[in-house]
Amino acid sequence: MSKYDGKLLAAARTELEKIRSDNLAEQHRRRSLVCLRVPEIADIDRAMQGQMVQLARLSLSRGDIKDSLASIRDENLALQRRKAELLKQNGFAADFLDDIYTCPKCRDTGVYENSVCTCLQKLYNKQLTKDLAVLLRSGDESFESFDISLYSERYSPECSCVPREAMRIVYAACLKFAENFPNVSSNLLLTGGTGLGKTYLSACIARRVAEKGYSVCYDTAVSALEAFERVKFSRDAEESERYGERVNRMLSCDLMILDDLGTEMLTAMTVSSLYTLINTRLINRRPTVISTNLGPDDMEKRYGAQTASRLRGEYLALIFSGSDIRLMEKK
Repeated sequence: MSKYDGKLLAAARTELEKIRSDNLAEQHRRRSLVCLRVPEIADIDRAMQGQMVQLARLSLSRGDIKDSLASIRDENLALQRRKAELLKQNGFAADFLDDIYTCPKCRDTGVYENSVCTCLQKLYNKQLTKDLAVLLRSGDESFESFDISLYSERYSPECSCVPREAMRIVYAACLKFAENFPNVSSNLLLTGGTGLGKTYLSACIARRVAEKGYSVCYDTAVSALEAFERVKFSRDAEESERYGERVNRMLSCDLMILDDLGTEMLTAMTVSSLYTLINTRLINRRPTVISTNLGPDDMEKRYGAQTASRLRGEYLALIFSGSDIRLMEKK
């Protein structure tokens, strides 16, 4: 699996380039300020540049250059000392004219030891989080914030379990999936009634996986399956291309989260599109998390035996239990 989404990585690189450009502008500003106040520093810099030219010429020479190199080195050190003295005498820090880098490891190139630097990784994660804005509605969705106390400690005849204990198991499975990603052995099917935390735990998974630098695509079933339909039936080439990019991303991202399956209008096209999404990702071993209010029997009646078979065989079903926690929170 590719660890990075190309478009998001390009956006992160653009942001890093702006950081580098801003730092360069600040360097120029500082140099202009210092040279205006202390003209001798400009003379010193020109002399040091001349030394670089001398070194380049010496490197092409065939004779003995030891003494010449030693002389240039001594002169250079003397110029550096004089420059530091002038900066100090005029109220500037000794490193005021040094190159400015936001990331000292890669010097704002985004590459460190032939790999993506942590600074670019952070910018990439920022793009991922921005892309997940629809899912991460409140901005605080995290496993640490999940409140298990919202689920009842009393046995519930409706679900034949103690909701809090059942949800501890669900929580643990979701956390394990996120922590182990991408080395997961199964996809997840989050099932249960409305307001039991399916979307919230999906968001927790998305955030944790995104923080690890993997591409995460979230969409509701209504919006996702409509994109497939638009690609096939749109007469507008530009619109078709735009929706095509969305579909390709859903098929190829490292983690796909499909929310509220069962709320979309049921047509032959939506059934076909759902099967394509699920099956294509299974073939390419790309994990998927699906949340739905539908039960197993409802899934087969609605989407057919083929899709139901994929869900039964390749997805770990996690059943959410309890009462609508959103109503409880309001009370």
